[in-house]
Amino acid sequence: MSEAHPLLETLEEMTAASVQRVDLNDRELMLVRLAGLVATEASPASYFVNAGPAIESGISLEDARSVLIALAPIVGGPRVVFGAEAMTTALGYALAIDAALADEA
Repeated sequence: MSEAHPLLETLEEMTAASVQRVDLNDRELMLVRLAGLVATEASPASYFVNAGPAIESGISLEDARSVLIALAPIVGGPRVVFGAEAMTTALGYALAIDAALADEA
């Protein structure tokens, strides 16, 4: 682990260890992670970190909406609305970055 980014490296190691120990495909894993983000009222930055892998795994906006609907009776309306806003913000940034990188190529 380098001294420059110990927090980021720790988070990467935790994520890698988790991924290695689950018996889920990439899409299922990202749906579960998305539900976890909503349930914990994660920040938009946390959604942003997961946006790229979610898109790469084939998660659609309809899938994300379904997760929010399924969670609403469990975690409550305000938490779902917060999650929807954070998710939308993160996906917007991720898609804008992808578009900018595609323009550069």
